[in-house]
Amino acid sequence: MARHDARNWHDCSKMTGLLCLVASILLQHGASGQRVKVEPEVSSYPGQTVTLRCAFTDPTGIQLTMVTWIYEPKDGDRINIAVFHPNFDPNYPESPLKGRVSFSPSPPSLSSPSIQISDVRMTDEGRYICEYATYPSGNEQGITFLVMLAKPQNSASIVTVVAGAKQVVVAKCESANGRPAAQINWVTTANGNATTKSEPGADNTVTVSSEYRMIATPVHNGKDISCVVTHRTQTKAESFPLKLAVQYAPQVEIVGYDNNWYLGRTNVLLTCHAKGNPVPVSVLWKTMSGEMPDTVQVNGNELKVLKVDEAVNTTFVCEVKNRIGTGRDQVTAVVRDTRLPEKGAATGSIIGALIGVILLLAIIGTAIAMYRKHRDNKDGPPKYKPPPPKKTNSSANRLNTTPAPVADDRPLRDQYYSTQSAEPVTDLDAYHDEDDVFSADNREHYYSAAPSGWDDPRNNEVPPPYMRTDSDPQDYQQGPNVNRGDSFVSPAMFV
Repeated sequence: MARHDARNWHDCSKMTGLLCLVASILLQHGASGQRVKVEPEVSSYPGQTVTLRCAFTDPTGIQLTMVTWIYEPKDGDRINIAVFHPNFDPNYPESPLKGRVSFSPSPPSLSSPSIQISDVRMTDEGRYICEYATYPSGNEQGITFLVMLAKPQNSASIVTVVAGAKQVVVAKCESANGRPAAQINWVTTANGNATTKSEPGADNTVTVSSEYRMIATPVHNGKDISCVVTHRTQTKAESFPLKLAVQYAPQVEIVGYDNNWYLGRTNVLLTCHAKGNPVPVSVLWKTMSGEMPDTVQVNGNELKVLKVDEAVNTTFVCEVKNRIGTGRDQVTAVVRDTRLPEKGAATGSIIGALIGVILLLAIIGTAIAMYRKHRDNKDGPPKYKPPPPKKTNSSANRLNTTPAPVADDRPLRDQYYSTQSAEPVTDLDAYHDEDDVFSADNREHYYSAAPSGWDDPRNNEVPPPYMRTDSDPQDYQQGPNVNRGDSFVSPAMFV
């Protein structure tokens, strides 16, 4: 009904004026007043009995007058096949279904005038309309589609072809005498395309056939290809796995020549490998010179040189034939005076092992370096300040052995300022290091460079440099005023 209404709306778009408006109102009224209940679709196989149900859902306020079943084939006119009036017996007009159609149950009723069709045929497919004549609403109807099913006979086959440059049919697939038409798909890695066509079969059935075409080459021989048939009557798709059959002339290759045929070498073997479709039937060995050397033995596809000499310094040819054609390969043997040095497998293994060890060591070294760097970054700079240098025994001894403080004209070296005190600190150990440069006599002279003051008999003549005198009041204004015999500590000696 929905499709039918849609078509009417489409036709209505071509109408104009009041006619279009009236038609729209009538269609809407018919759709909203649909009270005839039927099954939208019923399917059946040939030879079966099918029931087409019909009922009037709400007869309140409506008088049901008569029921008519109408058959509308896919291609043809509408035909009345069954009529029921409560005042008369059921009637079955002339139709292709007469004798096979009847009301069910019997006798029928206006509220449920269903029908049965026995021994259904494929030609019975179409639309069946259950139409009520009512008062005061007029005619109302419901439509059931009868779909006839026929399980098809599916098959697939390979077409043997010869390799070439043109597209040829390599496989065929068919779904014969089915209803409705089947769907055929191809599954393969071979590059090609399919052509599918449908033809009417017996008893209103359909036969679908498909061909797969491609440019066949020797590489495609033996490749997988499958035909997959999908049909409504099948619970799952039916697949036909096949293998492509491409015939081609033999492809030939001679193996065994190592370019190291030297005089005196024995038992050298050449093998002629060939593949083709169909299988090659003959193998022929020959030389370009026309004569086979006496030291050569031929056994099927093998050529054996018993002893290498100048006679085998030629070109060997292998020819292989099958029904499609002939294939050949050749190898030119060069006889050497001496053998070529063979590459030892052990040397290559050793070199590979050394390279592997080097790479392993490099990886380990890199990992260790990264670990140390990570550890150093994690530790960070020290979070404490180093303590000031301590006095060593040598420094204490020098202070104790010095009879009197000495003023040194040299600037104090190796001084630093502690963060805990603003006083300059003298590194006494530095002087101890300098003592090692001098001998014992020099050290004595070095430490006695300044007179003590009270040991010198002429102390009245030369006052100590730390003594303040009236004659030189400006020299030591900053120095301490110390009397003879008193001890003092120079500011530079504070630690």
